[in-house]
Amino acid sequence: MSKKVIRTEQAPAPIGPYSQAIAAQGFLFVSGQIALNPRTGELVGGTIPEETHQVMKNLEQILQKAGSSFEKVVKCTIFVKDMNHFSTVNEVYGQYFQQQPPARETVEVSRLPKDVNVEISCIAMM
Repeated sequence: MSKKVIRTEQAPAPIGPYSQAIAAQGFLFVSGQIALNPRTGELVGGTIPEETHQVMKNLEQILQKAGSSFEKVVKCTIFVKDMNHFSTVNEVYGQYFQQQPPARETVEVSRLPKDVNVEISCIAMM
């Protein structure tokens, strides 16, 4: 089995020993994205909707670099610091998956990298 590392300057650089995404066997495995501005490396947003939109934009850039798209996403995992933000995150997330949304789970966690409120990863078809 061969794998290909996917890397784009249009999404934040990894902040650890991982790749933005890996393409393997016709699937794309996108690492969890947080609300970092890819140009500055600074956190974006002061609100949950702003943060969630930036996360989705970062995911979109990685998907596009690999030749995929939100329409080809089959699975997402959402990590939130506070489940009270579930409906707000869900509302923004739903704007990107208006038809045939992927399988998904949402998990509340005690802490996320850089103390963000939302992190989302996904698996897509190529």
